[in-house]
Amino acid sequence: MKVLVIENEMPTAMMMVSLLTEIGCDAQVATKGKRGMEIAQKQKFDLILLDTHLPDISGFEICRELKQRHISYRTPIVFLSNQRGDEYRERALELGAADFIEKPFEARGFISRISSQLEETATP
Repeated sequence: MKVLVIENEMPTAMMMVSLLTEIGCDAQVATKGKRGMEIAQKQKFDLILLDTHLPDISGFEICRELKQRHISYRTPIVFLSNQRGDEYRERALELGAADFIEKPFEARGFISRISSQLEETATP
């Protein structure tokens, strides 16, 4: 399973890559939103993990764009955010996100939720 991680905080990105590798995923990282969009438009991923706040473009805008593109419109997107509050979660889900995980997160819970998303993706 291929996962794209769009996360500007490198320690968080590397932790996610480590956890994803443990469950057998091939993870690629983009630390800038626009670079993440470029990658997502050129390669097919089974899942995209997307930070809501990136230095160059909002994660919400990236989600909106990716959901309109042919190659990525069906790819599940899981938002990650330091922001607390239902309005962020609701906005993410309205844009078509599959899940919303608040940071910091516990490793086991993260793996469980990501595994669940990947199982849904793998089911025909």
